[in-house]
Amino acid sequence: MQSSLFHHAEQQSQERYVLQNPQLLRVALQGDDILARKGSMVAYQGMIDFDGEYESAGRRRERKRTGEGLELMRCSGQGTVYLANLAQYVHVVEVDRDGLTVDSSYVLALDAGLHTEVIAVDSQYGISGSGKYQLTITGRGKVALMTSGRPLMMRVTPETSVNVDADAIVAWSTPLRVQMQAQTYSSPVHRRRGSTGEGWELSFLGQGFALVQPSEVMPPQHAQIGEGVRGRFGNSGQNANNSWS
Repeated sequence: MQSSLFHHAEQQSQERYVLQNPQLLRVALQGDDILARKGSMVAYQGMIDFDGEYESAGRRRERKRTGEGLELMRCSGQGTVYLANLAQYVHVVEVDRDGLTVDSSYVLALDAGLHTEVIAVDSQYGISGSGKYQLTITGRGKVALMTSGRPLMMRVTPETSVNVDADAIVAWSTPLRVQMQAQTYSSPVHRRRGSTGEGWELSFLGQGFALVQPSEVMPPQHAQIGEGVRGRFGNSGQNANNSWS
């Protein structure tokens, strides 16, 4: 058989995390486990076991209360596993001692030895909204992040602060100081400011980076196969006007 499809054969590499293509991650397992988003496996080779990752009752309550936290599966064994989610762009990040803060909706996989914890992002209004709770990842290892489209990495310095729409931010360096704000003259502050369609934003100060995606719409969570709203958008109301299908 002949076809241009054979141009997309497996990528051979000695690296543990390799992008098979911009939307598909290849991870080599040699006895070191990884944690991956539930349901993200699209193919594997070798002797790989997939198990639901244990979640304590406290962590379950925290995830229910904050909306943050990952539903993970543990991938272990010897072989190669391929991971993807809704054809989103995949990016591999090396986490160092400074740590990484991320919206859990954009995490595809991470080394099992990394530590995760839900934190609250300060809001001058004390209002729970998009971006208030995030996930910090600490330790040394790799994390695979996802973005809707090709992202923008913005450098934050003491001389140059960065402001990002709270619906477009994906991740940032944990040491950065963060303030959540809504520049609006409207009352109450829950309203998106003026008639611009812009709402909450995060202001970053210090030294580090902020990763922004070219989309203000979350990927569907717990998407279901079928027709209708649940089939197109998943179970979450946050996907209103989402064009994913």
